[in-house]
Amino acid sequence: MEISTCRVHVLGVTGHPTGPWVAQQARNLMIELGDRVEGVRFLIRDRDRKFTAMFDEVFTAAGIRILRVRSAS
Repeated sequence: MEISTCRVHVLGVTGHPTGPWVAQQARNLMIELGDRVEGVRFLIRDRDRKFTAMFDEVFTAAGIRILRVRSAS
């Protein structure tokens, strides 16, 4: 969700996401954002294993900081 514009980005949907599939969705988002990616500073995500290093690299390569939320106890 982009706070300044209240835009919500819905990427692909699948019942069985894998690490490579999720990383591709991240690349698709970066393409969709185009020049607006320069305004993105943070990505907030949970610690699910499907968010691989490949997923994170899509964002960190663009200078976006990954913030991982703690899991519920």
